[in-house]
Amino acid sequence: MSIRPPDAANIRGNLLVDQFQEDIVQVDHGPQAQPNEEANDCSKHVSGCISVEHDNAIIQIEIILLVLSHWNNHLLEQKVVIRIPFMQTTSHAMVVQKKESVFNTLNECEVEDITLEFFYKPHTITLLILSIVGVIFMSFIRDDKSIDSNICAGIWCVIFFLLLVSLLAFPNGPFVRPHPAVWRMVFGLSVLYSLTLLFLLFQKYETIKGMILWLDPNLKDFRIDMDKEYGVNCSDITVEKFWAHLDVFAAGHFFGWVSKAVLVRHYGILWSMSMMWEFTEVMFSHLLPNFKECWWDAWILDVLLCNGFGIWVGMRICKMLEMRDYNWPGIKDIDTTKGKIKRAALQFTPASWTQVRWLDPNSSYMRFFSVCQMVIMWQVSELNTFFLKHIFEMPPSHPLVVGRLFFLSIVVAPSTRQYYTYVTDPNCKRLGTQCWVYAVIMVTESLLCIKNGKELFQQTEIFNISVWLMIMLFFSVVSVLGFWQADWLTGKKYDADVVPNSISNDNNVDEDYKTGKNKTL
Repeated sequence: MSIRPPDAANIRGNLLVDQFQEDIVQVDHGPQAQPNEEANDCSKHVSGCISVEHDNAIIQIEIILLVLSHWNNHLLEQKVVIRIPFMQTTSHAMVVQKKESVFNTLNECEVEDITLEFFYKPHTITLLILSIVGVIFMSFIRDDKSIDSNICAGIWCVIFFLLLVSLLAFPNGPFVRPHPAVWRMVFGLSVLYSLTLLFLLFQKYETIKGMILWLDPNLKDFRIDMDKEYGVNCSDITVEKFWAHLDVFAAGHFFGWVSKAVLVRHYGILWSMSMMWEFTEVMFSHLLPNFKECWWDAWILDVLLCNGFGIWVGMRICKMLEMRDYNWPGIKDIDTTKGKIKRAALQFTPASWTQVRWLDPNSSYMRFFSVCQMVIMWQVSELNTFFLKHIFEMPPSHPLVVGRLFFLSIVVAPSTRQYYTYVTDPNCKRLGTQCWVYAVIMVTESLLCIKNGKELFQQTEIFNISVWLMIMLFFSVVSVLGFWQADWLTGKKYDADVVPNSISNDNNVDEDYKTGKNKTL
């Protein structure tokens, strides 16, 4: 017998031949055959060959058997054709399937166990009809005498249709709460913002400034030197002056670091970014006047109080979310009105919680440098905020500045999650789409600042920038390496993909509801 199957089917082919020889009693030898006793003797005289063909989907095995019949001493030829599904190498197929599964979960997280199906159906025809009716009403019925009003209406119409396309076509990202449609629209707006930045990158400074003044004519008389100064009379430390520095920006520091702690979830990385930012302010204070702060303002108010307290509160929130029991009953399965209301409110909380571990004793150097890269890129993203408002002369409280910060704080949530999975999971070979778009936004904002701030950057002190670059590289590598070794020495052993169960049951929205169902609203 000669067997020549491909490598993928080699073992399976041999097993099939052996099994076929054992079960040869099923071969039909004619109407006079006695299948019980004589067929067992026939199986001792089996010979033949196997030919295997495959097309990456089906294996076709053709077996030709020559069986010596004891009834008439003739050789009977029996041909058997077997078609079985073909998977390449089993281990290779499992690896490919696992990689695709990881990326799909990262980029297109599915909603499981839906109870209110109406809110999760696309409703494409309804959206199409309503959008057409809305366009007809806005384009033909509204007053179009004002050019400015026409431009604004056109811009809003473009944004509206982009959001509709986002709902129908764009990926969910890694989150499904409160609803996948929210994160699709966030992704759509991030794409729109990145395209707007790319368009502005090819315009002159006067053109961009004219667009900003068209949006808000009140900025015509504003100058950047009208900002509040913080680094004045630093030796005069009084309670009144200390209290005066606790303004709305101090609250912004606090809530900003709370959100960063919830996203990063690592004390070492967070404290590194906090202290490195103060060095960044010192090194760029010759370009940005509002970076000039008193030492007690920078290291006591900012680092210890606002940033430190914000990091602590954020990490406490993470700890609380880790200890929750993520058992989600369907809202239809809850009997009481109070339970339904609480379940609807809890829809705005995470559906699950993953304990992160940026570094572990078995981390590769690529993973180590990827974490360092995140720390540096975070500093660049923060710098873009101050350079944009300084170059294009907008006050910190302007709606464009505040709106940008609020929008990017939402965009960075799925981006950080996708970047974490890309860095820590060896099965993830592709960067998530939202993280990719955020990287484009960050780089384009930096290029926009460099191109339109030529006069400002001509005042750059090369020594300060060189020292800043060295400090960023050195401090990021040393701090991340230090916390990496600390994790190794303390011997922390926990799986980043397993959420620990808790004795608390915060999601038990109805005390009488004791089933184990896990459903989405």
